[in-house]
Amino acid sequence: MDTREYILANVRKNQPANHELPGVPRFHRQPELLVSEFERSLKYMAGEFLASPPSDFAAYLRENFPNAKTICSAVPEYAGDRKPEDYRNWADAADIDVTIVRSPLGVAETGSVLLTENQLRVNTIGFLAHDIVILLDPKDIVENIHDAYEHRAFRESKYAVLMTGPSGSADIGGKTVHPAQGVMTLTVVMWPAEL
Repeated sequence: MDTREYILANVRKNQPANHELPGVPRFHRQPELLVSEFERSLKYMAGEFLASPPSDFAAYLRENFPNAKTICSAVPEYAGDRKPEDYRNWADAADIDVTIVRSPLGVAETGSVLLTENQLRVNTIGFLAHDIVILLDPKDIVENIHDAYEHRAFRESKYAVLMTGPSGSADIGGKTVHPAQGVMTLTVVMWPAEL
């Protein structure tokens, strides 16, 4: 028996017994406080927040993104100029000015939103676009990252990402620059799914 096998055999023979991991205590706030905590966290990360759907969403988009020529919508709430399926070559999504997508989950602690291939349908529409508008049902906001990782999307999706604010970068002195690469603005609209 060579040295390698001798060491591996000893490691296998001397494994500690399996035992249950301790439970992680949960410290949750009242659900109605989650929206305000989400808003605070999102704004801290340079994201924009709308507390309710605009009465005229098309007018809101024209006013806030006046130079947008291509709006890609992955939601039934707004038709847009393009659909994710129009981007067979994923790199072509770079011509998108605004992407509109719904998130199945928000995280109050970080101001993050979850996006998967089920919402995006073409993953690059969420990152090559100039700006992104994300619709989020207030009931889909959870307290923290521990709760977020229990969401079924992390088990059922091939692609899942928590997105927090527009792109940013910081140098060694801690000076943050927004945007750095990726979307220039990230706006989350509290938009109940049943509307």
